[in-house]
Amino acid sequence: MDNCKPIITPVDTKSKLSAHDGEPMKDPSLYRSLAGALQYLTFTRPDIAYAVQQICLFMHAPREPHFNALKRIIRYIKGTYDHGLHLYRSAPTRLTSYTDADWAGCPDTRRSTSGYCVYLGDNLVSWSAKRQDTLSKSSAEAEYRGVANVVLNYVGSRIYFLSYIALSTASLVYCDNISAVYLSSNPVQHQLPNTLR
Repeated sequence: MDNCKPIITPVDTKSKLSAHDGEPMKDPSLYRSLAGALQYLTFTRPDIAYAVQQICLFMHAPREPHFNALKRIIRYIKGTYDHGLHLYRSAPTRLTSYTDADWAGCPDTRRSTSGYCVYLGDNLVSWSAKRQDTLSKSSAEAEYRGVANVVLNYVGSRIYFLSYIALSTASLVYCDNISAVYLSSNPVQHQLPNTLR
């Protein structure tokens, strides 16, 4: 794909990948090899974390649409060689994170995918995109699970960073779902599984 045409987004936002669409690949080892290489690239390219997570869901039985999605990521990388993880000199006094989730985004299992990124000062230090373990009954519940996931990450990160630097402010979690924000501020009044409380 050295001469492929670059593209501006790593994933097609209009369609979702399904485990049953398209013909099975004749050589799944090629798919697995390329997907594994892209997984390593996510260490310095957080912008492809979600797209790579999506194609890695089908490594056991890849199909042609999955391979097309993988090639789309490669086309995106070709057009964005200058993108990457940039570190800036700044006073690391706060941890801030942003989280989001898609509700029932998987067409096969109807499970949601949530993702987050954590900044120490102005520098991105942690990021993740992961399919949630359980089904969510609403977008608020899916978003709340995403917030809970980043807060669990915060506990370990904050303890680690406190041994090296002094964090002077509380850690902040930003979420774009107002219902999940209200639920996070008062979870006692809501009937969610005990594992989320």
